[in-house]
Amino acid sequence: MRRFSILKLTLKVVLVFIILLFVVGPFVGIAIWSFARVWYWPSPIPQEFTLRYWSEVFRQGRVLDSLVLSLKIALLTVGFSIAIAIPAAYAFARYGLPAERILLFLFLMPQAFPQLPVFINLARIFGKMGLRGNMWGIVMAHTMASLVFSLWIITATFKSIPLELEQAAQNLGASRWRVFWTITFPLGIPGVIAGAIHVFLWSMGEFNAAFFIGAPFIQTAPVLMYTASAGYNMQIASVIAIVLMIPSLLFMFVIERFLKAEYIAGIGG
Repeated sequence: MRRFSILKLTLKVVLVFIILLFVVGPFVGIAIWSFARVWYWPSPIPQEFTLRYWSEVFRQGRVLDSLVLSLKIALLTVGFSIAIAIPAAYAFARYGLPAERILLFLFLMPQAFPQLPVFINLARIFGKMGLRGNMWGIVMAHTMASLVFSLWIITATFKSIPLELEQAAQNLGASRWRVFWTITFPLGIPGVIAGAIHVFLWSMGEFNAAFFIGAPFIQTAPVLMYTASAGYNMQIASVIAIVLMIPSLLFMFVIERFLKAEYIAGIGG
């Protein structure tokens, strides 16, 4: 019996180690690379450490500029995406639109196919519309591609709210508009938050649209990171990757810190 318990404990430790290796391992590697001056295979750690690349990144200023630009694009994308998704999701959830499944599937199309040809073609169209090479073209592309996250999540949330609550309020004389803002929307906030988080994180890390639509005048943080890594400058690319994580972590912190616990508990539930 004791031998079986030791074997079971060993298996648990091995499983946890494997999970940590796959989940945390890449982040640890990035962090170590950002401080590595000389790192040759097969050494598990760098032969020499330095802060030079951190200093270089912040001295240049273009990393912070690209990070602020990425943050601005992500926040605008969240705003547009949520503003479109809320009324559309309510219509899908409450009005039984014809061909509902087909319409919802159409919103999935930009994510259902390889992103590269989608955004190359979109860049060509935006070029004719004068939206190539500026921030608003990227915001539009991000909104189109990420709308599926907010729309599907908020639609599922509205559908989970009992229709009887709205009918009871309407029977007491409340208008449909008032019922939405005082009952449906407050109960649907967990879904709105979940959709906003998905859109924000996706937009912050998106590369293809930012590269093909923004080039050559717009350089977001993922594009700058790609440029550094393409030049085999792993240290600069690692520093940019770590800096790029900061807004996402702050966004998650603010959501957890300032919103009610019951709303956070409802995310994904």
